[in-house]
Amino acid sequence: MQQRRHTLLAIGAATLAALGAIAPVAHAEEKPKVALVMKSLANEFFRTMEDGAKAHNKEHKNYVLVSNGIKNETDTAAQIKMVEQMVAQKAQAIVIAPADSKALVPVLKNAVDKGVIVVNIDNRLDPEALKEKNLNIPFVGPDNRLGAKLVGERLAKELKAGDKVGIIEGVSTTTNAQQRTAGFKDAMDAAKMSVVGVQSGNWEIANGNTVAAGMMRENPDLKALLAGNDSMALGAVAAVRAAGKTGKVLVVGYDNIQAIKPMLKDGRVLATADQFAAKQAAFGIDVALKAIKDKTPQAQLPVEVKTDVVLVTK
Repeated sequence: MQQRRHTLLAIGAATLAALGAIAPVAHAEEKPKVALVMKSLANEFFRTMEDGAKAHNKEHKNYVLVSNGIKNETDTAAQIKMVEQMVAQKAQAIVIAPADSKALVPVLKNAVDKGVIVVNIDNRLDPEALKEKNLNIPFVGPDNRLGAKLVGERLAKELKAGDKVGIIEGVSTTTNAQQRTAGFKDAMDAAKMSVVGVQSGNWEIANGNTVAAGMMRENPDLKALLAGNDSMALGAVAAVRAAGKTGKVLVVGYDNIQAIKPMLKDGRVLATADQFAAKQAAFGIDVALKAIKDKTPQAQLPVEVKTDVVLVTK
């Protein structure tokens, strides 16, 4: 009996030793965890982005995807906490559409310092804020200024020089809001339109509605509203209808979400831009996975990877 117990112990020890020998190999083959951190999931654009990421993950199966987004577009503090949680949960990469172009930089710097690969999508992080932290985070996304200019140029064809227009901007501290406003202004200035004001609608339907209504009250002869995203364009369309000015005040947007398509069809919205939400996250994830596979340091990642943006009309 004693001898049998010694034999079993010997077998157990040998088994544990063997497991110990293969454990590091198993660990090395674990799938990397990639965190997708988005802006407001109340915005259809980001739900589409998440769907695209999940489809990419299902197709490739070579990584674990964790996706999350904030409740509203301005909840920067919640997004900072999400990044901290992903670092604590040992994500190897974070692909982020930042709610604020400057405020997220310090927490992302901390993530990079801890060995996490960080990739920026949708809304570009502020170059000066990155430079201050000596930080390179690649931006994978479209030229927002160009996209907005295309939309503005289409609108200009329906107007005449001197017509009054208003711009409903996204969250003013975000680079993509600033770039879209700049693109709208490029087109309006070239066509000699009169931009009566730029006001933030915080990317949201209700705020877009309020801003649009106020602009029409202050400028009874307003001819068009240029909204920095389609959610605000939805709010603007409702405001135009409530003011009895459907067909008299033109509306354009940006993003080409599903909810805007019936409005493009019947003319309530003249044009929008498609920057392919479903593909944006996938492109960012691909950059992150390649960096992990090739063991490329954050500092050596490309500064920018351009993606497409196209004009969409009826």
